[in-house]
Amino acid sequence: MKAIAVEPGAGDPVLVDRPRPEPDAGHALVRTLRVGVDGTDHEVIAGHHGDLPAGADRLVLGHEAVGVVEDSNGTDLEDGQVVVPTVRRPPNGTNAYFERGEPDMAPEGEYVERGIVGAHGFMAEYFTSPSEFLVPIPKQLAALGFLVEPVSVSEKAIDHAVASRSAFEWEPDAALVLGNGSLGLLTLAMFDTVLEIDRTYCLGRRDRPDPTIDIIEKLGSTYIDSRQTPVDEIPGTYESIDLIYEATGYAKHAVETVEALAPNGVGVLLGVPGPWEFEIDGGRLHKELVLHNKALLGTVNSHRGHFEAAVDSLSQLPDWLFEELVTGVYGLEEFEAAFEQGNDVIKTAVEFDTL
Repeated sequence: MKAIAVEPGAGDPVLVDRPRPEPDAGHALVRTLRVGVDGTDHEVIAGHHGDLPAGADRLVLGHEAVGVVEDSNGTDLEDGQVVVPTVRRPPNGTNAYFERGEPDMAPEGEYVERGIVGAHGFMAEYFTSPSEFLVPIPKQLAALGFLVEPVSVSEKAIDHAVASRSAFEWEPDAALVLGNGSLGLLTLAMFDTVLEIDRTYCLGRRDRPDPTIDIIEKLGSTYIDSRQTPVDEIPGTYESIDLIYEATGYAKHAVETVEALAPNGVGVLLGVPGPWEFEIDGGRLHKELVLHNKALLGTVNSHRGHFEAAVDSLSQLPDWLFEELVTGVYGLEEFEAAFEQGNDVIKTAVEFDTL
């Protein structure tokens, strides 16, 4: 079978031949339909993130996948069922985090991640997986199934943000997304359509005309250019924000978020920055958090429940959003185009097969 693999940090993805996998007991064989490409894939390709499976010279990419069960192999799944795989797996046998259904909370060394760290991904014509890591989705969502994984990450972020405010009555009226990439835009749409937050904002560094700004404003949100209004100046120019979702990986945004939050607000950080030292007023930061009951938390990955919630959220988002958000779906004969970057590229995927 064909697969897309890379030697992290040593070159571009290439098409390789690999044996078609045979499912072990408790595993199902899945025929891949589509696999999305995101920033993590580019970090893996560049060698900034991720690691090879033991004994492998290349890593099969892909963690945003959707496929159809080719062989249910005695599991509780059915042949022909459309499924989305979760990403994390236990490295050796199982552990307490996986047994509790909380693989997203496992520390380093207690997991591998398909297509990222220590395990081959889903950019292949077929893959196998234990059935408990395969989430069924409606067939009518099959074409968009590769978006379930990124939306699940936002489901977890929102889940944890709300949990951090659960000790008192908290209903956010204003929300801000830092970053106008595909994940930021999907989350902005969730804030508007699913959570029905009154006022939403999205911060980026783009000049008009720009397709992401068009999406932001079509959602009824306000675009903020960070070159004109830095994060910590947003309260003075617009308003203080109850919920801030950071998806830029720009380290200063973590600090500036505290200033932009309203009293009782919460900022959730998803971006992963590189090393960067800069000066901050640590006393002011500490004081803001304490005197105004603010919270700042980090989150990564997601668990099965978040995937299931993501399926529901995707079904509520408007069709036009996907038409404008997904800027390219490419077959194996032109898979390289799915990895191209530019201001006109928002979200791409590689298509291996159709239903």
